Amino acid sequence: MKTKFINGVSSSPSLSLGLLVTENALAVQPDADPGFKEAPRSEEPDAQTRRKAFLWCREFLHGAWKTLTEEDFHISIIRGCGGTMGWTGSFSSGSGVRVLLGVPYDGLSSCPGGGLSNMLFLCALPDTQKSVADEPRNVLLRLYGAILQMSCNKGETKQSNKENVIQGAEAMVLESVMFAILAERDLGPKLYGIFPQGRLEQFVPSRKLETTELKVPSLSAEIAQKMARFHGMRMPFNKEPKWLFGTMEKYLNQVLRITFTRESHVRMFSHLMSFNLPQEMETLKSLLESTPSPVVFCHNDCQEGNILLLNGRENSDRQKLMLIDFEYSSYNYRGFDIGNHFCEWMYDYTYDNFPFFKANSKNYPTKAQQLHFISSYLLESDSGFGNLSEEDQMKVKEEMLVEVNRFALASHFFWSLWSIIQARISTIEFGYMEYAVARFDAYFEQKRRLGK
Repeated sequence: MKTKFINGVSSSPSLSLGLLVTENALAVQPDADPGFKEAPRSEEPDAQTRRKAFLWCREFLHGAWKTLTEEDFHISIIRGCGGTMGWTGSFSSGSGVRVLLGVPYDGLSSCPGGGLSNMLFLCALPDTQKSVADEPRNVLLRLYGAILQMSCNKGETKQSNKENVIQGAEAMVLESVMFAILAERDLGPKLYGIFPQGRLEQFVPSRKLETTELKVPSLSAEIAQKMARFHGMRMPFNKEPKWLFGTMEKYLNQVLRITFTRESHVRMFSHLMSFNLPQEMETLKSLLESTPSPVVFCHNDCQEGNILLLNGRENSDRQKLMLIDFEYSSYNYRGFDIGNHFCEWMYDYTYDNFPFFKANSKNYPTKAQQLHFISSYLLESDSGFGNLSEEDQMKVKEEMLVEVNRFALASHFFWSLWSIIQARISTIEFGYMEYAVARFDAYFEQKRRLGK
């Protein structure tokens, strides 16, 4: 999932906080005990899950899987990447790494103790089993944590529980449709099977990018090209750009009702509240409404943890990257998607010590770096751009610079509100409130840079 350093509770805006809040109250948890240590977890699923996984693989994959015996079936729990679409590689040891860290695994028949995260398993044929055709030898099995959590999430009324179930089911359907379309268009991992409890996906040998790699010219250009292709898709979803401010308004309403007990949180929260956030949001909204930006199908979280560097293609000129984690994707303003990506250049989520991230505003892309990205984007998205004169090309790029740097403000505001909520409801050890402060500091620095 979005995939922002979550372990305890989902933050997917596609659920519109439906599983985090009831109609009248925020579902909160006590401040986490910093001395808490999780018990060691088994790397093997329980017998029931193993059986179901075996049957899904045999029935959906066929080929060598059709004659495979359950005794020879290989399955293991994947830790540390519950938000990805099937990637492998080294995982950060910091608990704040910006992918879903997974949930305590408790089988299919009970509610996972950790919340809404998907559960991932690597299913594989044994080396002794010969392939029959072109069937995959390794696949990723994803079980929908959100659906499993529905029966555990008790609202205040039967009606609110029913709404939670419907909302969660709708989110899973939309995400599955999106995944299937992206797979067919070679913009995401292949889809091998889909069923009510989850799906079978391509296992992609790869690693996620590091923050410092976002500025590598060849990688930045390919990210721009991938984003342009993403933006050019026609998807069967609501095309009104309601996602950005609709979600921010929901988040802000919850933030205004939150209280904290931990002294450090109280102090930082009071500091953030001194900014008069409702008025600040209205000011931001007015600025962006006056900023032309096409409505396109946006990823909405194009950061290094959601970009894979494919194994064996490190030295190729093109097609060495893959975007993953589409659950925040929606029709939205182009400026937000690019501006949000530029903001991510400043944040490293692999830091091993509290607050488990590092922020450096000096890493925000320079004008030259932004123009490099924008040029690559426009050459991919606009077939006529390359035929323009240099003067006309620069005019288009300068206009786009204004657009994306204004929408970068929305990125800071959005993720700061999100992080305040996480500081209250998440149970993992991560400096969510520190991150919220860092994002609002960057917001006001960006405003000064823009002269606003």
